[in-house]
Amino acid sequence: MTIDEYILQHIDEEGEYLNALYRDTHLKLLYPRMASGHLQGRMLKMFVRMIRPRRILEIGTYSGYSALCLAEGLAQDGMLYTFEINEEQEDFTRPWLEGSGYADKITFYIGDALQLVPQLDVTFDLAFIDADKRRYTDYYEMVLPRLSDGGYIIADNTLWDSHVLEEHPRNNDLQTIGIKAFNDHVAQDARVEKVILPLRDGLTIIRKK
Repeated sequence: MTIDEYILQHIDEEGEYLNALYRDTHLKLLYPRMASGHLQGRMLKMFVRMIRPRRILEIGTYSGYSALCLAEGLAQDGMLYTFEINEEQEDFTRPWLEGSGYADKITFYIGDALQLVPQLDVTFDLAFIDADKRRYTDYYEMVLPRLSDGGYIIADNTLWDSHVLEEHPRNNDLQTIGIKAFNDHVAQDARVEKVILPLRDGLTIIRKK
């Protein structure tokens, strides 16, 4: 038994609907590793329970797994606004979101969050960033002024399979370069408190002062 298997045996169950979505993601989509999965999904729900946000922003919906976990933790009057830039993803993801028990808490957008979010008159209490690694700093700077005081940003993949340790990323790897630049930017930003958790591929928790 691995430590990951042990952990999964000692946390809340995934649930049939999420399990079915995870299986379907692996059967039908490219890069299924992008889906959050059981452990991270339960942690996202727990973060929502702890933070108690009324409005959540998600950048990078993909198959909808993380969106459902975030929505699961929301209070009855809460709302999740989730953005997916890949329009080819809509036919897979929208039925899973609309067929869930949390459909009334989720607003799903297809398009570039950098263009669409500023058009919304919404202040967010929590943002989850899990999209194009090359644009993480842009997402961060777009989100921060739209975040409530004391609000949180959770950024995924911030250890990037340990590629962040490479002083000179191979083959001009723009995603690694983007993640390293983001991590450096946040580390030096006095407007926020921050910590990186070595969960899966790295999860950075950022609190706006």
